[in-house]
Amino acid sequence: QVQLVQSGGSSVQSGGSMRLSCAASGYTDSRYCIGWFRQTPGKEREVVARIYTGNLPFYVDSVKGRFTISQDNSKNTVYLQMNSLKPEDTAVYYCALRRGYCAIFAGDYDYWGQGTQVTVSS
Repeated sequence: QVQLVQSGGSSVQSGGSMRLSCAASGYTDSRYCIGWFRQTPGKEREVVARIYTGNLPFYVDSVKGRFTISQDNSKNTVYLQMNSLKPEDTAVYYCALRRGYCAIFAGDYDYWGQGTQVTVSS
């Protein structure tokens, strides 16, 4: 059984930093994509960053230069380091795993973490 367990998040002031973690277990295939998504009330869940088997990171324009996705294979954990946070980064953040190659839409991912709230105050 595949499980993604998230940690990190909560509240920070504008300009601050925060790191989210996503620990994966139960997935044995060597090909997979881990994505970080975020969602605000009334909006679609959108991708923030993704990484394919620990390589080839991708970022949406709004977080480029501020967020970094990385993977520690020894811990089966993917991180999202968020720097220079802005109030518009406030959202519930989710990690997700997709079997095989990365995809754009949340509906294409197979397994999800429980979500964690990130609040950035001005």
